[in-house]
Amino acid sequence: MHLGSAGLRARPTRAVLSALGIAIGIAAMIAVVGISASSQERLTSQLEALGTNLLTAQAGESDGKTIPFPSDASARTERIPGVEAASATAELDTIRVYRNSFIDPGLTAGLSVRAAELNLLDVIGGRVVTGDWLNPATASFPAVVLGDTAARRLGVTSVGTQVWLGERNVTVVGILAPVVLASEIDSAVLIGTTVAVSHFGHTGQPNTLYERSTDASVPRVRTLLGPSIQPEAPGTVAVSRPSDALAAKNAADEAFTGLLLALGSISLLVGGIGVANTMVISVLERRREIGLRRALGATRGHIRVQFLAEALLLSALGGVAGAGLGAAVSTGIALGNGWVPVVPPFVLVGGVIATLIIGGLAGLYPAIRAARTPPTVALNS
Repeated sequence: MHLGSAGLRARPTRAVLSALGIAIGIAAMIAVVGISASSQERLTSQLEALGTNLLTAQAGESDGKTIPFPSDASARTERIPGVEAASATAELDTIRVYRNSFIDPGLTAGLSVRAAELNLLDVIGGRVVTGDWLNPATASFPAVVLGDTAARRLGVTSVGTQVWLGERNVTVVGILAPVVLASEIDSAVLIGTTVAVSHFGHTGQPNTLYERSTDASVPRVRTLLGPSIQPEAPGTVAVSRPSDALAAKNAADEAFTGLLLALGSISLLVGGIGVANTMVISVLERRREIGLRRALGATRGHIRVQFLAEALLLSALGGVAGAGLGAAVSTGIALGNGWVPVVPPFVLVGGVIATLIIGGLAGLYPAIRAARTPPTVALNS
């Protein structure tokens, strides 16, 4: 080890620059794997917290007309074996919401108004950030709860604020946190079904239904939702599983991660070429040393081991530095996004081992070339 590090200690700047190529390659690979693992951990935590047993049923069209669900759609759904709870909303297409009555009617900010049943928040896994959710009292009067995006676009930050809804002022009683499994709620203004019928011309028929069932019964419930809600036209009911969208997004992220790993591998290969180049130059520069050692009794095997050890030390230097840099980058990005940092230990160990293998392969030819140098030729050069 001491002899193998002699060349590195003699030219530290060149050694550091050569090791840097290895370090960048392995750091890129470890950072990509760490970020992917942290993202996967976040998804797993989200799905564990939110559940994968939420199904969404959307009213479809027949003969060009939307067929709304019956007013008792939630009750019909809850009669399906395995269903734990169901709730529905109805989008009020003709009602718009604005910050005040002076806003141009065309500037809707992409917000919708929905009549919601009182158990909606429990079914979709929503949470109130400020104020309260609708109750039997507030659902009977002009009071609204704002989704996260709706609150930001309307500029509402506290309860008690009034907004202009359907040509009248209504009071905000609550603001929701983002709803991961029902993102359409984020840009919605929610009112009670009772006041929607009495003041805003709602027919009482919903067009979106949310359902929670036991995990084991999800596939069977999915097939029964259409016939249960719309026996006359079950084919018009579109059923989806919101957690599938999260899983699909994660699959796309993993595909992108594979591309980044490929780029990191190329960087690592370039670093290995840099090590090989450094070792070849080192052999050429140290021909007199090689010849002197051979003349003093060193065998070809001794020379091979010396230069191979030098290549391995150079690669190990880059591998350890790259593993530390990659872990630091991965942890920093994870913390910056609010994720739990996850850097699998086997990735760090595997990264260092990979650099040693690449370093060994890169240093093998220069070591063999050094060992084959005749002592007389080396001493006369």
